[in-house]
Amino acid sequence: MPRIRLILAYTGTHYHGWQLQALGPTVQGTVEAALERLVGVPTRVHGAGRTDAGVHAVGQVAHFDVAHEKRHIPWQRALNAVLPGDICVREAGEVDADFHARFSATAKEYSYTLWTEPAFVLPQRRPFTWATGPLDLAAMDAAARHLVGTHDFASFQNAGTPVQDTCRTLTAITRTPGPTPWEWTLRFEANGFLKQMVRNLVGLLVAVGRGRIPETAVPDILAARDRKAAPSTAPAQGLCLEWVRYDHG
Repeated sequence: MPRIRLILAYTGTHYHGWQLQALGPTVQGTVEAALERLVGVPTRVHGAGRTDAGVHAVGQVAHFDVAHEKRHIPWQRALNAVLPGDICVREAGEVDADFHARFSATAKEYSYTLWTEPAFVLPQRRPFTWATGPLDLAAMDAAARHLVGTHDFASFQNAGTPVQDTCRTLTAITRTPGPTPWEWTLRFEANGFLKQMVRNLVGLLVAVGRGRIPETAVPDILAARDRKAAPSTAPAQGLCLEWVRYDHG
């Protein structure tokens, strides 16, 4: 069967995450329902990342298989015609049968946007930022340097998705100005992420930025390999899956 790859963007505000569940609408379920309208049969869609409720994406990758007689459907235009306005297909095309959106991925980048103006939050930006108030950005940068590299990130994994190995290579953490003068965006690139790892890393960096934890404590928090050693999880709405990298396919 032909395999089709999609690059999706979505606002996660009104979804219970990517993955199918009984609690309410999900991005995966919405895309699958749109596909069924086009091909006439239930079609399973596999995503590269299981984004949580309220998390956004501009570069989520997904794939699905279709019957040969359906392979020439103009997927981008057809899906965008039936998807709701908070989900869109940026790109669509056929790939090799051995491509897998999740298991073929070699790196990902997530961004997290912080709102640092204490007096107000623009209503248009509230669904996409965490309103932290003023932060010591230099201290956060210093703390971030302790996190880059290959480490056991067990202190930053929330319960719910057991894995055999909690070691990951965090290639880079960068900080850039956001889309308004009151925002800063943190970007995390790694070969993979644990459950809610980015939101937990942001929770740590903001705690440092607020002066609640010294940046020198970060190595000890890593070494503890205990979720209780790190601060609480940052809210979902500031997080966005930016891109997924593949060596082939």
